[in-house]
Amino acid sequence: MKFENTEVFNLEGAVRGMRNPLESWNKSDSELKFTPDFEKRIMLPFYVIGKNDMELAQRLIKAGEPHRKFLRQIFVSVDITAPLYWWKEFDTYKVGTVANSTSTMHKLASTPITKECFEMDDFENVISVDISVKNIWSSLLVDLEELRQKYNETKDIRYWKELIRLLPESWLQKRTITLNYENILSMVKQRKNHKLTEWSLSFINWIKELPYADELLFLK
Repeated sequence: MKFENTEVFNLEGAVRGMRNPLESWNKSDSELKFTPDFEKRIMLPFYVIGKNDMELAQRLIKAGEPHRKFLRQIFVSVDITAPLYWWKEFDTYKVGTVANSTSTMHKLASTPITKECFEMDDFENVISVDISVKNIWSSLLVDLEELRQKYNETKDIRYWKELIRLLPESWLQKRTITLNYENILSMVKQRKNHKLTEWSLSFINWIKELPYADELLFLK
């Protein structure tokens, strides 16, 4: 499971809008700063949330969803490569999320099917318990690749249909996701102790790297 090209947008706008209800903009102490990128020889902007603004943000978060609307205005874009069984659970979060995915329909037969096409992060732990799992996978990979080659040779749609039908849910799919901090806060609450390590480890560890994750997303 991979997370690539993470970008966070509109921290400044979200904090500014957070003070609109009480018109307390004069109390805002956040500011835009710059840090050097020596490789590109440019100055990169980054937004620093001040103490006053952070205290207000945390009070609003603790007050509940109706009061923390500013979280919905902090946007995140990321490329996630994850197995189909993980995407099925992610798809329950429809509100405020958008996704564009690679196409199994169009691209499944275009490249060889190998073990690298599937989620195998803890595979060695599994086969140490039951060696037959390794044998099942070895046979399945051979069969899937044979179906793929048969389809490419003959263009007979029946081979392609069986390939789709037999494809395991651990097949890796890449999607470009857009979501916001409110979505992510909900996922943290619901998934941080999930028995799938793709949630409880991979996804949660990615969230911890987002700006102000400890202060806004893991606030106790």
